[in-house]
Amino acid sequence: MNGHKLQPLVFLLAGFLGSGKTTLLKRILSWETDLSDTVVLVNEFGDVGIDGDLLKHSGSDVIELVSGCICCSLRNDLKQSLSNILKQYQPRRIFIEASGIADPAAIVSVLHESPLVESLKLEKNVAVLDADLWEARENFGRLFYAQLEIADLILLNKVDLLDKALIPVYLNEIHEIFSHCRVIPTVRCCIDSAVFWSQTVPKEMALKPMHSFYGMSPNDDLLSRGQIADSFQPCDAPPSYQHFVTFSFEHAQVIDETHFNHFVETLPVEVFRMKGPVKFHDRTDMINFVGGKGDWSKWEGAPETRLAFIGWDISPSGILDKLHRCIAL
Repeated sequence: MNGHKLQPLVFLLAGFLGSGKTTLLKRILSWETDLSDTVVLVNEFGDVGIDGDLLKHSGSDVIELVSGCICCSLRNDLKQSLSNILKQYQPRRIFIEASGIADPAAIVSVLHESPLVESLKLEKNVAVLDADLWEARENFGRLFYAQLEIADLILLNKVDLLDKALIPVYLNEIHEIFSHCRVIPTVRCCIDSAVFWSQTVPKEMALKPMHSFYGMSPNDDLLSRGQIADSFQPCDAPPSYQHFVTFSFEHAQVIDETHFNHFVETLPVEVFRMKGPVKFHDRTDMINFVGGKGDWSKWEGAPETRLAFIGWDISPSGILDKLHRCIAL
């Protein structure tokens, strides 16, 4: 057991060629100034490593595996590299950026082998999906689906290159096929840090607040009260891309639990973020709804309902009308 007292957390980033994995990794690494306990393992198929060079100035230790794929010809190299990383760096986090032709299930199997399974904790599988490839997915073979099937979180990336009417269609299709995971539309892999770390990092290990380009002011009253204060900071997404919508709901009266549960179950896929306390008859609980999945936790603050929403090209009035109908009579 190292000095951190916890097993290092492994985050596996997979995705088809050119989907944006390195962009995502650079964004994640930008959330924290001190990366001395973070190691990045990059796998590229070919003799020349490019992604590793792009990450060299991130502040973390970057280790490259080239000339093969870590799920096949470099399988033993991956195992040995991880063992060396544990001994040399004693990291708190390890990011593995897999090759675009890698099957992440094979990488996971390596992590489950002894002695790595006793030394590491696979925390999250993230798949970056180029939105422009989804319609032609049948042309890419079994690997295309394999990278998505194992994911806990799918980023439907480059949605700015699509007809906006296709976004809810694609989100619906992905949710139906991969119903177990969270799905978030992104531009240049711009994702809130709180969404990425959701259900992974304990509070004492949390990094910076949320980063996004959704346009909600950090001074918004709902967010400035401290207990659900995820600050929204501008990303470097195109300023003209305004289809992301934020809005809020606040009410002091009791919310009918049955009606609210039905409200959550029937939320459109375009609503991919809802967070805040909900006041029921006998208690107030905190909901964290991300990418089609909701989690509940105990709320210690004032007994009131305060919900913040992020959605894609939706009308807040329709959602708010349904919420008002959940108020207990």
